[in-house]
Amino acid sequence: MTERKPPGVGFESWVDRQIREAERRGDFARLPGAGKPLPGGADTAYDEMWWVKRKTAREGLSVLPPTLALRKKAEDAPAAALAAPSERAARRIVEDVNVKIRDMMFRPPPGPPLGMKPYDVEAVLRDRRERREGPGSRARDGGGAGPDSGRTGLVCPGTASP
Repeated sequence: MTERKPPGVGFESWVDRQIREAERRGDFARLPGAGKPLPGGADTAYDEMWWVKRKTAREGLSVLPPTLALRKKAEDAPAAALAAPSERAARRIVEDVNVKIRDMMFRPPPGPPLGMKPYDVEAVLRDRRERREGPGSRARDGGGAGPDSGRTGLVCPGTASP
């Protein structure tokens, strides 16, 4: 489509000719989604930013402000540490989140306040060990928060340390 419109030819007839030639060449035959309904359906209202939303969803981009994105990551960190394959990987997950939380505490970006404190890494790892070893492990090693103590060993962000 780098061909320029010749002078003296009407714009509509020039466009129609371009489309007709492309159809003859088969340029429209192998397009992705050919023969499929358009996404969204007729019942949805027109959204001018539809292509931006589709692109961000396809690319997995986050459009959250930095503080909210970090808050989400920090809330997911204990579960990620519990699911980590080793204690070393779990420690790295929690320490990485703590570094980001501290950075944001001392150099706040624009947006809502973070309102979180770094995790107690040892408490998270202790809780991880207890959950992985099972209910009888507390009696064996004699440490950790007991089931009746009301504590999980995790320090909740935004609250005082135990």
